[in-house]
Amino acid sequence: MEFSATSRQGRVGTVIEVVGDLDMSTTPQLRDRLHELTEGGARVVVDLTGVGFMDSSGLGALVVGYKSLRERDGWLGLAGVRPSVRRVFSVTSVDRVIPLFDTVPEAEDASPLVP
Repeated sequence: MEFSATSRQGRVGTVIEVVGDLDMSTTPQLRDRLHELTEGGARVVVDLTGVGFMDSSGLGALVVGYKSLRERDGWLGLAGVRPSVRRVFSVTSVDRVIPLFDTVPEAEDASPLVP
């Protein structure tokens, strides 16, 4: 499966749809996409429905994106996290910091509407 990280306008910000394995070779694409959005303190939902595998580099990119957005009064939520990927968040306790949602609409509903 090829990797892609495409963005679209959501209800309250940007939705980044990630498809494919999120590993050392593909993480730079997600990191770059998140970096573009952190400049203005955006509201971002990363849709991980299409991700079946994620290693520590993917986890690191999401944590850095979360911190960067938070420092700029932005927000990051993760949606559609499969059980295999959810375990990575659970084992590292990142799920206690970055909010996980079952669906993109649930994440958008939880996002703050204004900075």
